[in-house]
This record gives sequence, C-alpha cells and structure tokens, in this order.
Amino acid sequence: MCGRYANATPAADLVRLFGTVPPTPQLQPSWNIAPSQEAAVVRCHPQTGERHLDLLFWGLLPAWARGTPAAPRPINARAERIATAPMFRDAYRARRCIVPASAFYEWRRASGGKQPFAFAREGNGPIAFAGLWEGFRRPDGEIVRSFAIITTAANAVMAPIHERMPVILEPEDWPLWLGEIKGDPACLLHPAAEGVLRCWPVSTRVNSPANNDARLLLPLAAPPA
Repeated sequence: MCGRYANATPAADLVRLFGTVPPTPQLQPSWNIAPSQEAAVVRCHPQTGERHLDLLFWGLLPAWARGTPAAPRPINARAERIATAPMFRDAYRARRCIVPASAFYEWRRASGGKQPFAFAREGNGPIAFAGLWEGFRRPDGEIVRSFAIITTAANAVMAPIHERMPVILEPEDWPLWLGEIKGDPACLLHPAAEGVLRCWPVSTRVNSPANNDARLLLPLAAPPA
C-alpha cells in the first residue's frame, strides 16, 4: 500500500513538468503527507480537457456516497479491482489522475516494532503515481474533490519491505492514463521497472504526521539489521 508520501517539488516546476494551465494552487512543501490532507493532483478538466494542477483530499469519496462522516474513504485502490469494484470503476473509466511525489514511505515489521523506509526515484526526480479522483456534492452544494493512489504488486526493490507498491507512471504513459489518447490504461498497471527506485531506512519520526520537515528523509546513521 501507500499510506504516507512526500512532495516538496515547487508548483512552478510541476506546472512545467506536467504542462498544466492556470490557475495554479499555492503549494507548500510537505515531507509527510497523510490521509485526509489536501495534496497536489494533476487531472484533465472534465469540460476543457486541459491539464490542471489542483488540491484534492487524499481519501476517495465517491459521488454516490450517502454522507461524508460515515462513508469509507480509501486512500489506495488495488489495480486488480479498479475496473470492477463499485467504489472505483466509474473513476477508473472517466476520472484518472496523476499524483506527484518526491518520495514515499513504507514500513517493515521488525522485532522492535515497524521500521520505516523511504523510496525515491534514482536521480531524485519527481515520481508520478497513478491515481483516481472523484467529486462529491455536499447538501449545501459544495463539491469535495478527493483521490486515491493505485497500488500493484511489489517489484524487487519493494518486496523486502512490503508486498504492495504504488503504480508509477513514466512521462510517456501520462497521455494514455489521463485519457488524452485512446488505448487501454490497464497496460500501465504494473510494478515499476527495476532501477527506477532506491530505498533507505529513515527515522520513526515519520510515524507521526505532526512531524513534517526535510529531515524525515535523512538515512538512519545505523540501518537496522
């Protein structure tokens, strides 16, 4: 799964990278994005088809949800089920998005508890997660837009830490995933190629969303056995 990630790339750099159009939200760097928080998402505008960089809440709330407090808000969607699961199938068909990240975290069980690890792209470039987004209209008319990150089986780098990993899209994948060109997006739902990611152990400070600074990505001085 993917339950915590970082995005410290400035908005202007994301605009250039993804080719989004104004307006551009004010983004603050975050090294510990947690579920229910707002985060940057790249999506195609339903009317114009233009790419937009928007702030959406992490935790998918479908349009048909009966109410915000009681509705389930999954942060991840399993690639194997998104085409058929009622929670995800409509968004998969029509509302796919990209979630930019600088790094993400995962935890491995150890004798003393869970040890967090950070994962980043080799070369430290931005990561593009495959995602789904939805819009939920509250009784007062306000629309709440939210997203989930798609996961798949772990690759060789990820497998020693966790059995699942986020689906990572390469730039050549973006037009198909966003629905800008015709094709089957299911062909993109696979583990990242070997050599794309690197990982290292980090401090358990990342366990608390209250801790949010660049030091969270520093390698441990003494990695666990």
